[in-house]
Amino acid sequence: MNPYVYLAAAIMLEVIGTSLLKASDGMTRWLPATGSLLSYAVCFYLLSITMKSIPTGIAYAIWSGVGIVLISLIGLFVFKQRLDAPALIGIALICAGVLVINLFSKASTH
Repeated sequence: MNPYVYLAAAIMLEVIGTSLLKASDGMTRWLPATGSLLSYAVCFYLLSITMKSIPTGIAYAIWSGVGIVLISLIGLFVFKQRLDAPALIGIALICAGVLVINLFSKASTH
């Protein structure tokens, strides 16, 4: 299977895990806390499979960059957290970095 499918699934599970971590209220609510831990466990397993085919730095840059953007959007829309101009600029730079890696880096090909 294409390693980018595993990477996309790992990103989604990381975002779910982080959202559940926020909902766990400092690990005091057992259902979201358990869901968070399970999401992270499967996420890291899928990321490890990804790293068999995609260089570690590239896989991690995409995983963390896309995860940051998605969890920032969830924070904004679900948890009603505000993003100021420097945060938005930083997120835009992260998006630009992920695009540069995917569009121009020969290291990201497998």
